[in-house]
Amino acid sequence: MDYKVVFFDIDGTLVDETKQVPQDTIDAIAQLQANGIEAVIATGRAPYFFKPIAEQLGIDSFVSLNGAYAVYQGETVYKFSIPREHLELLVKEAAKNNHSLVFEGGETYFSNVEDHPHMVDSVASLRVDFPGYDPDFWQKEDIYQVFLHCTPEDEHLYENIFPDLRLVRWHPTAMDVMPVGGSKARGIEAMLQKLNIPIEQTAAFGDGLNDKEMLETVGLGIAMGNSHPDLKPFADYVTTDVDKGGIASALRHFGLI
Repeated sequence: MDYKVVFFDIDGTLVDETKQVPQDTIDAIAQLQANGIEAVIATGRAPYFFKPIAEQLGIDSFVSLNGAYAVYQGETVYKFSIPREHLELLVKEAAKNNHSLVFEGGETYFSNVEDHPHMVDSVASLRVDFPGYDPDFWQKEDIYQVFLHCTPEDEHLYENIFPDLRLVRWHPTAMDVMPVGGSKARGIEAMLQKLNIPIEQTAAFGDGLNDKEMLETVGLGIAMGNSHPDLKPFADYVTTDVDKGGIASALRHFGLI
């Protein structure tokens, strides 16, 4: 297959546990681009969380916020925000359960509780700046994703309450909240439609549960060796771990570099 675009998740895929991009990954992506194949970031992170990584890799296109906000070479090609009435229900339920929220807009993000330990724990794991404090941010700006800070033991409190929202755990103390129908796959499809590239000519790398739809949708879905066990059945190929040359190995295996 003549692949034209390769999408890359960030955490656990492009970066290792120390949030650094391994040198073999840097070299492999440079070679991929030199071969005329576009590299695009596809992540649950917001754009302001991965700018240094994108610049380090020379990548200027991305599908961010789990598919809700996609940009191709500086041009916004897709937006899918959460309706305010759904956010209002989430705010009320989280307050009842004493769970903090972080609201992610396209340009910045804010928490509705100052220094909640679960928020501090999860955001610190991303090695990014902490959010500002503005409990009303969701009423003033478009929100594409929310961090809900709760442990797995409390997930049942939100089951079957929000039919229009989807919750996906990404940290022991945090879940992504996104609109139903939102996924990296949806953002990818919107970008490819803009570029007039068939989905069959794309590949993607991922490691987390929020990568399931992406790996199922692209022409070639590749799971990292360190992937969540429940993701691997949805991949066409499982490579080695992020810190064991996983990206470079798979790109060579399929003749992309």
